Amino acid sequence: LNAGANTIRLTPTTAAGLPNIDHLDVETGDQPPPANALYVATTGDDTNPGTPASPLRTIQRAVDLAQPGYTIVIRGGTYAPSTNIQILKNGTPTQPITMRNHDGEKVILDGENMPYTPGAVGSSIPRPERGAIHIEGDWWRLTGLEIIHGPYGIFGLDTNNTVFDRLITRDNYESGLHLQGASGNNQIINLDAYGNRDPRKNGESADGLAIKEGSGSGNVVRGARLWNNSDDGLDFWMFLSPITVESSVAWGNGFNRWNLPGYTGDGNGFKLGGGDPDPPADHVIRNSIAFDNAVGGFIDNGNPGRLTADRNTAWRNGGTGFDFADSDSTLTRNLSVANATQVSLGSSSSGSGNSWNLGGTWTFAGTDSGTITGPRAADGSIPSSAFLRPSNGADVGARI
Repeated sequence: LNAGANTIRLTPTTAAGLPNIDHLDVETGDQPPPANALYVATTGDDTNPGTPASPLRTIQRAVDLAQPGYTIVIRGGTYAPSTNIQILKNGTPTQPITMRNHDGEKVILDGENMPYTPGAVGSSIPRPERGAIHIEGDWWRLTGLEIIHGPYGIFGLDTNNTVFDRLITRDNYESGLHLQGASGNNQIINLDAYGNRDPRKNGESADGLAIKEGSGSGNVVRGARLWNNSDDGLDFWMFLSPITVESSVAWGNGFNRWNLPGYTGDGNGFKLGGGDPDPPADHVIRNSIAFDNAVGGFIDNGNPGRLTADRNTAWRNGGTGFDFADSDSTLTRNLSVANATQVSLGSSSSGSGNSWNLGGTWTFAGTDSGTITGPRAADGSIPSSAFLRPSNGADVGARI
């Protein structure tokens, strides 16, 4: 389907050794946007019509004017409103609403002037105030934006069929990107989420990416990089429906980089569930890497569901590389090296071809993370490298 500047293509994706998964790829080119576009610029005025020559001034005004099929094109610059952006309307399956940067320009939404940046210690944030971008709409496409210093970066509540593509959510006062409630069929593609922390909770809840306290089928995370967050890289606490994670990396999470008093950050790379009581959820994680996290690499966090972990790598984490002690999980071709504990499995878990099944000493073709932690490729993907690939060429562990 050709939708103006966006090409939406249904294709099977295959990572090395991974099964095909049908999904939507959203490619945003440098073509002119469609006629039903609204332009926003730091030099604009909200009384303008929103054309390229007479742009609007605020993102919220563009959101208020947008209708299904519209594209909101944001010119480069820093936007620092005193209230958060509220997305409360829907696109449609054939006419989603797109909000994107213009032609590769750097767009920063700075939430420092918003309430609860940060909230007082022990306080709660009213739900409408959560997120520099607060979205409760369906069928949106958010592309190429950088969200910083918000009360959450992006907070989605009951949002469905939305694509979060090539976003940066950094240095927010809660999780970088957080979905909650009845939220399904969302795609989080090539997200960078880092430096997020929560002074009001002493670091215990700010994750890079959180999909929590809700349900909804069809959510997919692909190509995410989640690092240096106060709590976990990724957290699926109390989310009841299966989520698929592919080709993602989490590192450096759970360290008190902000000198927060009474620090309580958990420090896991990928936290695949949990709750009180722990609900079962059959999450899937493939071809992903967790390294140098304060505690765990990949953990079920008490989730008693049927988790699937295939071809992942845990390296130099401060706790257990693969902690699936409470779940009925299947683990295949995973690699665990130089963690405090390599693996902890419950009696119901099974698998084969993992490094702990094969035994021996494992060395790597490369331990320099600079390529996968450096600039992304032009298409937004994580550049490929030999990082943490077995030097013997064994079909074990992630290939990114």
